[in-house]
Amino acid sequence: MDYHQIPALFVADAPGLDFLNSVATPVDEEVDWISDGEGLLAWLEQASMVPRAALAALRAQSAPAEFDAVAAQARALREWFRKFVRSRKGRPLSAKDLRELSALNQLLERDERYGEIVADATGGGAAFELQSNRRWKSPESLLMPIADALARLVCEQDFTHVKACEGVRCTLMFADHTRGHARRWCSMAACGNRAKVAAHRKRLKEQVQEQEEERG
Repeated sequence: MDYHQIPALFVADAPGLDFLNSVATPVDEEVDWISDGEGLLAWLEQASMVPRAALAALRAQSAPAEFDAVAAQARALREWFRKFVRSRKGRPLSAKDLRELSALNQLLERDERYGEIVADATGGGAAFELQSNRRWKSPESLLMPIADALARLVCEQDFTHVKACEGVRCTLMFADHTRGHARRWCSMAACGNRAKVAAHRKRLKEQVQEQEEERG
């Protein structure tokens, strides 16, 4: 299916999990929003991970094949990290899990960040604030905000509340931040509604069977 025809999904309530959800089956066929370089650029813009001006500058100075190569790296990173999350969701992370994250730490080492003093736009009492910026030197720098989102997921998210959608064919994951941590679906409008319809049909079928048994 052409990923250009369907908007990317951002239902996880955690950017790192949204990245894992960049491949999904929203209807009947699997859609991979980062199947090529152009898809990666579009997904990063929709996710607000890279400024539009930085994407435009990189497009102007790099060949499509370079973005395709980075998209392949992003997909490999996604599938590696998906295994890490799926095997640990529903329980707290522990110190022993750190050794499995060495590849992510190696990627984080390549980041080119710098601070900048800017005017405070929050309306608070301070005149200035320290803003974190990133140098976008090459297409590979597009992996840095993704790596940052994954790192924040393992450092800031309680994995006890990281869940997989209970939809029959759904592959989406999310962070359950609801009050009672009772969230079961990626979206009530999608898998939640399908489950309600399926349960209703099941009840109707059971009622028909009971009525037939009574008449028999």
